[in-house]
Amino acid sequence: MHSDLLLEHFRNPRNAGQLPPPAITVDVTNPACGDLLRLSALFQEGKVVEARFQVRGCTASIAAGSALSEWMIGKTRAELLALTAEIIDQALGGLEPASKHAAVLCVDGSKAIAAQLSTPQGAVS
Repeated sequence: MHSDLLLEHFRNPRNAGQLPPPAITVDVTNPACGDLLRLSALFQEGKVVEARFQVRGCTASIAAGSALSEWMIGKTRAELLALTAEIIDQALGGLEPASKHAAVLCVDGSKAIAAQLSTPQGAVS
């Protein structure tokens, strides 16, 4: 049974969509379940000022993408790298064991965005 908070994020996802350049956009997948997360983040002065997500996947992954996009606002590269699955799990009121992959997908997305910041095209101004 999904938590009320997870269902709220699923039914009313926050920040759905994709940001145009100069935002950084990454795609990450979970090979075990096939879920796909497209994550976009716009940085100003070293912090995320806007985030968007798109998910092709299960209820938990859609809700997790929504929670992640809210969590990212105001975060630095170091904070994106420090994200743990437990943070997303707690943001959703707890994930069932079979849905924990959704939080891992978010961690992968956050780290992929942070990795792009170390490339010339992803340099933060």
